[in-house]
Amino acid sequence: MSGFLLTLYSGLMRLAQPLLRRKMARRAVQEPGYGESVEERFGRYTQPRETAPVLVWLHAVSLGETRTAAVLLKALRATYPDMRLLLTHGTATGRAEGKALLQPGDVQVWQPWDTHAVVERFFEHFKPRLGLLMETEIWPCAVASAKARQLPLLLVNGRLSDKSLQQALTMSPLAYPAYAALTAVYAQTQEDAQRYRQLGAHVAGVFGNLKFDAAPSPALQATGQVWRQAMAAPVVMFASSREGEEILFLKEVIARGQGIPGLSAPDSIANEIANEIANGTDNEIANETASATAISAPVKYLIVPRHPQRFDEVAALVVQQGLTLSRRSSWSGSPLDSSQAMQADVWLGDTLGEMPLYYALSSAALLGGSFEKLGGQNLIEAAACGCPVVMGPHTFNFSDAAELAEAAGAATRVADMAEALTVAVERVTDPAAQIRMSQASLGFAAAHQGATARTVQALASYLTPTTHQADAPSGG
Repeated sequence: MSGFLLTLYSGLMRLAQPLLRRKMARRAVQEPGYGESVEERFGRYTQPRETAPVLVWLHAVSLGETRTAAVLLKALRATYPDMRLLLTHGTATGRAEGKALLQPGDVQVWQPWDTHAVVERFFEHFKPRLGLLMETEIWPCAVASAKARQLPLLLVNGRLSDKSLQQALTMSPLAYPAYAALTAVYAQTQEDAQRYRQLGAHVAGVFGNLKFDAAPSPALQATGQVWRQAMAAPVVMFASSREGEEILFLKEVIARGQGIPGLSAPDSIANEIANEIANGTDNEIANETASATAISAPVKYLIVPRHPQRFDEVAALVVQQGLTLSRRSSWSGSPLDSSQAMQADVWLGDTLGEMPLYYALSSAALLGGSFEKLGGQNLIEAAACGCPVVMGPHTFNFSDAAELAEAAGAATRVADMAEALTVAVERVTDPAAQIRMSQASLGFAAAHQGATARTVQALASYLTPTTHQADAPSGG
């Protein structure tokens, strides 16, 4: 990278620091986590300098990347028990999630703001032996400083949409040198790999998506399944909804009369199902009976917003549309224990870390971010929980996973929200289709596992005790 251009970029980023401080102060009003340890963002640390023989810097910018990092970290710690972790984030949700990944000797700080001075203070203070960037995060000053220090810096689980590629190409004087300076990229797909190569990156492997190796909490899934079996109505979830999409969803719910008008499950059949489950009837028979009964049941609607800071906003939106609301955080146990929950038109999933429960509770999930031009969200966790997905037209951020899921019968693509609700209700009220797509979802998730093992094997040359930084292969 041109020294002049990098100096100019660093200077502009330095001038933007007051804006960053103001932004963090505003966000801290709704999310107090943004007010914690703000000086870390500018390379000022209270933590002692680390002397661990193998200190790995792992950057997971947000919640999703941090959850993916947990899969890789578990495997790395099993292989390299002496490894210590330097974990950085850019968002409060990522930082909160990352706390659970820490072990004695690990350090967690904010991502250093990308100026030469701040990044140098970060590297000089912690002196990591290896840097791992999760999925998408590339910062010119950080990459340049790592290369100058002969610090191997790798992009793992790399994904790059065509839209992101085009954006990078418009900033090619900065993007090309930054991607070329990475030691290596481990891409999710061949398409991702080709886009990285267009930016000058050294693609050292195409390993698949680490998210396929994540095991959703069995306990949460079991709870969701128990609730689902005990209910007379199937649940349609809007998963990881984004701003502008909830109003589309709610208007379609209203248009459908908040359910399937005029139909309800006879008490005698509901009691029969409950007795069969309680007496240990074959699960497949019980599930088929429950699904058949659901044809005669109203549909329950559940919204789980992508960003927790929007929980209150979405709750207010539901009420503004004249619908009744029940929030998951108000339930003392199962929704069946609350008459208010069972009578509500819409449920709001306003808790963190319970997506496996929500997916297990739901008979189908609409994919958030795909009904506006936002690129979609990852549908792998839904598939791993056996929850069929209905997705809108905009999945460019996760195009490969979306296409593979559709081909496997685990997902259905629709043109808009109206069609999405129509298809979802058809799916959850058709026992055969429900079973078929649930099995396809589980098969799709299982078929694409193995990225973690491949990534750990590739990292061996950087983490074995006999390897020195200067001996590590350089990329690009």
